[in-house]
Amino acid sequence: MTRAQNWAGNVVFSARAVHRPRSVPEVQELVAASDRVRALGTGHSFSPVADTPGDLVVLSGLPDTTTIDGDLVTVPAGMPYAGLTGRLHAAGRALPNLGSLPHISVAGACATGTHGSGDGNGALATRVRSAELVRADGTLDVVDDPASVVALGALGIVTSLTLETVPAFDLAQWVVLDVPFHGFDLLPELLAGAYSVSAFTYWDRPVFDQVWLKRRVADAPPEDHWMGGRPADGPRHMTRGEPTGHCTDQLGRPGPWHERLPHFRAGFRPSSGAELQSEYLVPRAVAPAALRAVEAVAEVVAPVLLVSEVRSVAADDLWLSAAYGRDSVAVHFTWVPDAAAVAPAVAAVEAALDPFDARPHWGKVFTTPPGRVRELWERLPDFAARAREVDPTGKFGNPMLETYLG
Repeated sequence: MTRAQNWAGNVVFSARAVHRPRSVPEVQELVAASDRVRALGTGHSFSPVADTPGDLVVLSGLPDTTTIDGDLVTVPAGMPYAGLTGRLHAAGRALPNLGSLPHISVAGACATGTHGSGDGNGALATRVRSAELVRADGTLDVVDDPASVVALGALGIVTSLTLETVPAFDLAQWVVLDVPFHGFDLLPELLAGAYSVSAFTYWDRPVFDQVWLKRRVADAPPEDHWMGGRPADGPRHMTRGEPTGHCTDQLGRPGPWHERLPHFRAGFRPSSGAELQSEYLVPRAVAPAALRAVEAVAEVVAPVLLVSEVRSVAADDLWLSAAYGRDSVAVHFTWVPDAAAVAPAVAAVEAALDPFDARPHWGKVFTTPPGRVRELWERLPDFAARAREVDPTGKFGNPMLETYLG
């Protein structure tokens, strides 16, 4: 039997069956009848967070409907952002931020604490006002508390989310090349340089090879020598050798929020999936020192790296969010698709960042010890108690959750 696997192919799911229900009552029936069950989104997680030895439920077959009511929109859990954003924009509404990929599912991104960028922009889950989910006994419930949004699938199978929107807006995107690190002393200024900022480096030179600036159209374009860099003379892809046409429009051309906030166009697969990813969030106040620590292990990192990205994320109150309680800077690594070759680099990065209380992204490759994870998320014991209360038999659990929740 050919087993299901994630997008990158580094996780082969152990599930005995994969189900594709067409309605919420079907989901309820499946959950009630199963002893172990979890939902699978678009498979863009690089960790086994979605795995289960029981039944995997893929929700992309639920009715493809959205309901927009004032500033709220209700969306089926399996819908990707690419399926939602155009509808929102047509109604004059927007989400204040998006992830790099419009291909990921709304529920999966929120459940794992995935984020975009911007000093004032929270993780994607901060827009959730309520979620409908199927509990272990098959009943439907609606939750709206900080424990139940970034929940890693541990509290039930989410069937829909209600998100708070903002008025639609336009952005223009520029790419600035070869911005010196400046010892990272100017990192706060760099990350505050636009509505959304992504700084890319290959860690083989003391520069951000590309800085992507997404500014509101009323804001001025970056100066010719912004932060010591130079403007790109044409479109760029942040990964060497990849086609630039897969990326969202650059060169300062204005466009709607959903066509500028992601790095990749919805109509293109962002890459072949031949990669691994890791990401760690550190408190924004210590980010310059944290990046200096990563630079010190660059000779281990660079040979197995495709690209690294630095972004800013606003604090939130979601218990399992990596930005819980602290304004943060995310340090992201896209690795070559060779787990054995990448392992020493991951270990070096984690050792370098551990003094800065780096929280790993739940959906990426990491080896942070379980005891350390429990120290990093102060509400994790409370969340574990909540999971045991609503799912006493561990129906929604899996080995990864059992390792970190205890």
